[in-house]
Amino acid sequence: MQPRSVEDYRGLAARRLPAFMFEYVDSGSCAEVTMRRNRDSLNALALRQRVLRDVSEIDTSTELFGTRWALPFALSPVGMAGMLARRGEVQAARAAREAAVPFTLSSASVCPLEEVAAGTGSPFWFQLYMLNDRGYMQELLQRARTAGCCALLVTVDTPVLGTRYRDFRAGISNDPWPVRAARLAGQVATKPAWAWHVGLHGRPHMLGNMAAAVEAGSPLAAVAGWMQSSLAASLGWKDLEWIRDRWSGPLLLKGLLDAEDVRMAAASPIDGLVVSNHGGRQLDGAMATAEVLPGIVDAVGGRFPVLVDGGVRSGADILRMLALGASAVMAGRAWAYALAAAGGAGVERLLQLISQELRIAMALAGVTRIADIGPDCLGGFSRTHETQGRTI
Repeated sequence: MQPRSVEDYRGLAARRLPAFMFEYVDSGSCAEVTMRRNRDSLNALALRQRVLRDVSEIDTSTELFGTRWALPFALSPVGMAGMLARRGEVQAARAAREAAVPFTLSSASVCPLEEVAAGTGSPFWFQLYMLNDRGYMQELLQRARTAGCCALLVTVDTPVLGTRYRDFRAGISNDPWPVRAARLAGQVATKPAWAWHVGLHGRPHMLGNMAAAVEAGSPLAAVAGWMQSSLAASLGWKDLEWIRDRWSGPLLLKGLLDAEDVRMAAASPIDGLVVSNHGGRQLDGAMATAEVLPGIVDAVGGRFPVLVDGGVRSGADILRMLALGASAVMAGRAWAYALAAAGGAGVERLLQLISQELRIAMALAGVTRIADIGPDCLGGFSRTHETQGRTI
């Protein structure tokens, strides 16, 4: 049967990927409380079903940073997506281009900026980590400008990397390289199709944007070690000026969860933000993004767009996030599952499904335009679900 949901693609991805690669995409930090909370908070948020309204013409398009997009939905950055399918970032970016939605390339991508630009022929967004090495950051910013990237997302919730137990259990650990290599090789041997198409012919062994910084070897282990030593734990708000001086396009901060931080961000030289807890991969026990979103939107006060990710799996989830005040919605695991399951065609099909789901959800909620979606589309959280922020 053809996949009909993100969960269908997740099941296919689990069957097609080596265990270490599936766990890398699927897992959260520690006990995965925050990762589950993201989904639970969305599931607990009821939508109002309205009737006898003319919903014969549904328009899902929206404008963001001067561009008209077909959906208020963007593909979040996913590190090492080129290990999910052959040259995976290029395939996903092409699917996003066909669907007329933004694609965000991770700094930790297998395919370099230049390959994605050549492979799509259209602008895309780029994600940058806050790093100690200013020379490396400046080089990446220059490459992103040359590649025609039209927005920069600076991830600010990674002064250190979260602890992800499932990664260690699957073999992405600090064991000596021969031991680690043997474990990973055994997993790869059980997935011959992945080994042939991705492992051998996909050339995922060197990360394109980090080739000059990360030593060759196991990409997952090498990147984890390099990131741990390179993340800028000492940087603060003043350092955003350094990035702003080197980037003239739209600049967004990704990884904000607290209204006090948002008020400080509003005084900084940015053009938007992404409410995010890194998909539950950083601080376990943090609030879900849907829970804090209304309060953050209030704190921004309409000064710039507020995007959000965290647990989004359907068009109805997009409607929920928009009703909570988001300008647009992002998702990472959803397209990563689809890419692993069926390559670029899977991502393209997933975006079609999400578009269809959003249209149906809007029609049944009695709204026909993205601008019409607001708090009155919501019935509130379930009684058992505690929330933080503005009462709905």
